[in-house]
Amino acid sequence: MKLFIRILVTTILVIVLSYFMKGVRVDGVVTALTVAVVLGLLNAFIKPVLVFFTLPFTIFTLGLFLIVINGILILACTKIVGGFQVDSFWTATLFSIILSLSQSIMYKITGGSKK
Repeated sequence: MKLFIRILVTTILVIVLSYFMKGVRVDGVVTALTVAVVLGLLNAFIKPVLVFFTLPFTIFTLGLFLIVINGILILACTKIVGGFQVDSFWTATLFSIILSLSQSIMYKITGGSKK
């Protein structure tokens, strides 16, 4: 049930953010749902590998390089999901920051914590 709530929250946030951010386009609700699932899979399987291989950069930048990794994952999602477009790397990075902050707030509200 918690997984379903997390996917639903992410879907809604992707739709809302696409309305407010220039450079981010989502064709519809099904596309946003697909983006939520693909982002979850990328974060679960690809992100740990990227974090491992970029660990020296992450340590040197005191963790700020993780923001770059999140932007890269958003760009990877645009290549995988048709109907989801992000104009640039900086837009993807800003989108990932806002999405992460919004998810944290919404998970606290809905009770869908990571534990």
